Amino acid sequence: MLHTKSFVKKSRAGKITKVVREHYLRDDIYCGASDCKLCDSKDARLTASHASPILVIDTNVVLNQIDLLENPAIEDVVLLSIVLEEVKNKNLSIYNRLRALCNSSKKFFVFSNEHHKDTYVKQMEGETKNDRNDRAIRVAAQWYQTHLSGAARVLLITNDRENKRKAVEEGICAETKLTSLIFTFLSVESYVKSLGRPDLLDQLVHPSTEDVNMEEVEDLRPSKRKIIYSEHKPMSEITSGLHRGIYHQGKLRVNRYNPFEAYVGSESIGDEIIIYGRSNMNRAFDGDIVAVELLPKDQWHEEKSLAIAEEEDDEEEGVHLVPGSADDAPRTTSQCESETTLASSRPSGRVIGVIKRNWHSYCGSLEPMPLPAGSGGVAHALFVSKDRRVPKIRIQTRQLENLLDKRIIVAVDSWDCLSRYPSGHYVRTIGEIGDRDTETEVVLIENDINSRPFSSQVLACLPPLPWSVSPEDLSNPIRQDLRHLRVFSVDPPGCKDIDDTLHCTALPNGNFEVGVHIADVTNFVHPGTPLDDEASQRGTSVYLVERRIDMLPKPLTEDICSLRADVERLAFSVIWEMTPEADIISTRYTKSVIKSSAALSYIEAQARMDDSRLMDPLTTDLRNMNVLAKIMRQRRIERGALTLASAEVKFQIDTETHDPLDIGMYQIREANQMVEEFMLAANVSVAEKILKEFPLCSLLRRHPTPTREMLEPLLRTAAAVGLNLDVSSSKALADSLDSAGNDPYFNKLIRILATRCMTQAVYFCSGDLSPPEYLHYGLASPLYTHFTSPIRRYAG
Repeated sequence: MLHTKSFVKKSRAGKITKVVREHYLRDDIYCGASDCKLCDSKDARLTASHASPILVIDTNVVLNQIDLLENPAIEDVVLLSIVLEEVKNKNLSIYNRLRALCNSSKKFFVFSNEHHKDTYVKQMEGETKNDRNDRAIRVAAQWYQTHLSGAARVLLITNDRENKRKAVEEGICAETKLTSLIFTFLSVESYVKSLGRPDLLDQLVHPSTEDVNMEEVEDLRPSKRKIIYSEHKPMSEITSGLHRGIYHQGKLRVNRYNPFEAYVGSESIGDEIIIYGRSNMNRAFDGDIVAVELLPKDQWHEEKSLAIAEEEDDEEEGVHLVPGSADDAPRTTSQCESETTLASSRPSGRVIGVIKRNWHSYCGSLEPMPLPAGSGGVAHALFVSKDRRVPKIRIQTRQLENLLDKRIIVAVDSWDCLSRYPSGHYVRTIGEIGDRDTETEVVLIENDINSRPFSSQVLACLPPLPWSVSPEDLSNPIRQDLRHLRVFSVDPPGCKDIDDTLHCTALPNGNFEVGVHIADVTNFVHPGTPLDDEASQRGTSVYLVERRIDMLPKPLTEDICSLRADVERLAFSVIWEMTPEADIISTRYTKSVIKSSAALSYIEAQARMDDSRLMDPLTTDLRNMNVLAKIMRQRRIERGALTLASAEVKFQIDTETHDPLDIGMYQIREANQMVEEFMLAANVSVAEKILKEFPLCSLLRRHPTPTREMLEPLLRTAAAVGLNLDVSSSKALADSLDSAGNDPYFNKLIRILATRCMTQAVYFCSGDLSPPEYLHYGLASPLYTHFTSPIRRYAG
């Protein structure tokens, strides 16, 4: 069946055209129920009956209750195509979770109601698009009940009272009694209660007090119903204020070490606006896009830390809690370590509205509290996130006794101006506090690291094993055969994902041919494939104490792309001719085929170079490269490259249990620095090449110069011990650090502090910035990119 819709459209040039859209309708789209006598049930996902009904859910249920829907207890769910489309338009993150749920669960069935002749509805005159979509959901639910002829109950799950009212008016919804042709209309909470699973009620999202009529809500403690935070301005007023320069927009960044202090970078005033205290943050979370109003200049100076003041407010409020109220969970003293804020002339402000929320799920635990009298009732508790930047979150739970010693995940639902803390709901339990696997998962979740196994769609993109270089690869004119070169790798002990190798050959003219050969990952990861999409989402491999979480599947990282010894592999090579003084005479770039002659660890490479008895060709190559690397390193330092420091440690791991047995400082050898130097050189050379070939769209990496304010903690600390650091340039700072005291341990501490004061290096497109902004401050290099490490870094 063909449904046609036509309308006229006026172009920018004023031309009137008639647009005709054809919408095809079918009668052979099956319902997905196994007990259906009319449809093909071989691929049925719905095994519903009168005891276990089919659920038709509306868009708001998906948007608000996605955590509940992901619980395995929720099954036999029909997702209408109109609902999927609405969710996609309103929240892409939830849409992706929903699609993943449909792909992984056999209990979720997508029904194309928009293309079925009996469920498609035409928008009526005067009917809004939203009302038309709600009607389409009601019609689809009624069709299911009629289509199944009473073989299964159909429940339309929604919290929309207006939707229910219209369903009753239309005569397609029964209030209490179910007939064979009328479906039942239930709220999410009513349906969950019917399952006899009180624990599932913890996962429900409850409306904010801003979203309900306060006259309908019993006020258990009227003395406490006071405005704690300022109302957010309407979006129309915010937009107008931004255009007039009254308000300033930016991302809120909460101080990791003092969660009562935040910053908003504002392009409109060209500076960062400091936000002191929770009241001025006005319910904004770290990462929210906010609108900020500057405070009067006489309020730009703070004599007492607002963090301390607000902490005292929390303690004072905790004394006056009324039992039985939503605030009756006892509070403990905040562990925030704050210092008195020094007087500052930097602009201060307050948040007057949140433009875009950055709420997500958080890991942590409940504040210790005595168990309430009796059992099975609803308890109110405060959740404390592992991330100190996140405020405490108030939740309701029916399983308090089981959660007090657990790491749990909580999601934020709302935060109205009447509540000191945001409200949220329990999502799931990770495990016991202190358990290694539990704490590891917390780290992964808090850093948004995907540790799930690769999907079958991703694995299907891999070439079959065993893999080897093909004759076509060798005959490819753009790929040079470099198997004759004495190529080797130098990596940490036990490294399996070897993505870079080196060679150094003495030339007859006294110069050296030096090459960096990087695994040609792009030969196997093609754009737009599930493998490419997965790698781009993961972004990088993650190394934990006892395991590695790969960006790419192991057949690629440890075999096909890994430049292991004595096997032929595909690579991308940067090859220089260098003088003995490490001056580059020429550079060439080529795809290649190599065969590594040795896979050395840093310890093995260093031992070879240090053993004067060894004079074999490989050891000679290592020594020649090390000499060149030392010259290159010294030149970088003279240009102003910073030699910073961080507390790098190594762990001794039990081979059976994978538990850490001992910890020690990681020793940096000349072999480490040699490899580092040539990787840096390769990245600089490739940056120069791609910028020349693609001046407007090269992917480069820059390290912005830190501001004086960012370096202030370093300067204050140095001044406290009588050191005067010059931070006018990277060269000046490097020289100051070199002369910072005679004690090597103290010097390292100063360098660690300097590292923490640096800006974060970022990727950028060359066409977005001017050449002076390309600078990599830490490396003192005008150009830089990430060509190396493509197995473990997507940008590579």
